Amino acid sequence: MKQGIRDIVAQMTLQEKCAFVCGLDKWHTEPIERLGIPSIMMTDGPHGLRKIVEDGHTVQATCFPAGAGLASSWNRDLIKRVGAAIGEEAQAEEISIVLGPAANIKRSPLCGRNFEYLSEDPYLTGEMAKSHIQGVQSQNVGTSLKHFCANNQETMRMRVDEIIDERALREIYLAGFETAVKEAAPATVMCSYNSVNGTPLACNKRFLTDVLREEWGFDGFVVSDWGAIKQRAECVAAGLDLEMPGTKGTFNDEIEAAVLNGTLPESKLDEAVEHILSFVLDAAKAQKKGASYSKEEHDRFAREAAAECMVLLKNEDELLPFNSSDTIAVIGAFAETPRFQGGGSSHIQPNKVTSLLDALKEQGRRFTYSKGFSLESDELDEALAAEALDAARKAGIALVMAGLPAHYESEGYDRVHMQLPPNQNKLIARLCAEGVRVAVVLSNGSPVELPWADWVDSILEAYLGGQASGAALADLLYGEANPSGRLAETFPMRLQDNPSYLNFPGAQNRVEYRESVFVGYRYYEKKELGVRFPFGHGLSYTSFAYETLRVSKERMNERDLLSVSVTVRNTGKRSGQEVVQLYIAAPDVQA
Repeated sequence: MKQGIRDIVAQMTLQEKCAFVCGLDKWHTEPIERLGIPSIMMTDGPHGLRKIVEDGHTVQATCFPAGAGLASSWNRDLIKRVGAAIGEEAQAEEISIVLGPAANIKRSPLCGRNFEYLSEDPYLTGEMAKSHIQGVQSQNVGTSLKHFCANNQETMRMRVDEIIDERALREIYLAGFETAVKEAAPATVMCSYNSVNGTPLACNKRFLTDVLREEWGFDGFVVSDWGAIKQRAECVAAGLDLEMPGTKGTFNDEIEAAVLNGTLPESKLDEAVEHILSFVLDAAKAQKKGASYSKEEHDRFAREAAAECMVLLKNEDELLPFNSSDTIAVIGAFAETPRFQGGGSSHIQPNKVTSLLDALKEQGRRFTYSKGFSLESDELDEALAAEALDAARKAGIALVMAGLPAHYESEGYDRVHMQLPPNQNKLIARLCAEGVRVAVVLSNGSPVELPWADWVDSILEAYLGGQASGAALADLLYGEANPSGRLAETFPMRLQDNPSYLNFPGAQNRVEYRESVFVGYRYYEKKELGVRFPFGHGLSYTSFAYETLRVSKERMNERDLLSVSVTVRNTGKRSGQEVVQLYIAAPDVQA
């Protein structure tokens, strides 16, 4: 196969090679018709297809939970199934590469793209990313593991230089990518916009060649993030294969001149062409003509997935699940207009959206609805608040649909604080003062400060749960499903407690990662600093007992493998799922 690829490359002119490593347009690779090389299409992901056709229209697709939610399932099989469903839809739309998963570490809760990222922990990130890749690629559709690497902020993202020590790079920011590359073999890896320690990722030989290919054995092709390239010939030499989007030949002459004057060996250009060509030819063969999928089945699965991703953070005196006989005062505009996905390149045109109100009506639940607050303003509307308070007093139980409006977080900019809109906090405080029982559902892409957490009875973190999030919520609120999600990130008490607080987002195009490896729970545990909700936290409607913990060895040498097993028994009255978490640390060694 490799020799056949080399034979085709040998027939290409220098001009054809230069064109082939640059995209045709925003979504397609360059074809070479005289050699029978087709053009293939790629599109945004990662939690659904964002296929944009020539007239600018976005094709409808299933919107699954965003990465922040999916990782909270801690369920490899679920993530793999989500990936496979996305792969099915990609085949039906003749898409060869879905851009995702996004495996960057959540260094700060302010990062505008955290809703798309998986975790603050590199092990969990790697396992979830690996499963996603395996699922998509099981349908003979490629993935693009992104954004390699350390794309941890949106502020100055096109030019920021991140100063990161080697230990933090290896243990935190590269580790998830390493797992995904070695164990799932993504078809492509997307380099990020930023620089690391002085060198832009798009022309960083150390990361793109020395680490990615030589250390980890990556054999796919490297694609640029859209618009990340400035010096095209230098990028080819460093190991970046495909420039995207196409710039209508802007860089072709630069590459050709570099080859002709000897600053870029043609052999390096040939390698880039071979990497791309190998996938393009395979992808053309793998396309299933006439492929289709069931929108109804995928919507049902999106509902199942969303229910597994939501995290029950608090449940005093078992307020949840509600009884069927209860009349609930549903409060909050998100009940009617759900916030189910993030903004930017992963924004999907869903084929169906189910709000909580839709689902409650369909299930015949007893409830009233009050808007409570405006999503367009942070000021408390006294008329809306009075209506909500009256409804809560009459019902005795208030369900508040709170969260971050869409303009609070998105790709392209970072948040400036970690707070909910003031009108929401004020309304929840007033409801608590009324003496009614209060449950809060959160719709947000990353942690928020919760000044009223001690006053309310229940908190359910729904994240951005996809198109069927309303139906999944109804299932959880009334016990048709049992919450099994666990936080994939820490909820600190306040923004100032976060380890990156003094060094985020940096200034003058530079940011220093002075917290080093002490990211997320590693920092809070070492500092012995209390948090609102810890990494790994999540409640259930049932209870579990851990029994008979076993380890395979009492003593270990440096390279030994240790197996740990435990028996988990459901001791409650409902069926449920448990996430067994094992944490290890280096022992304290006295000199």
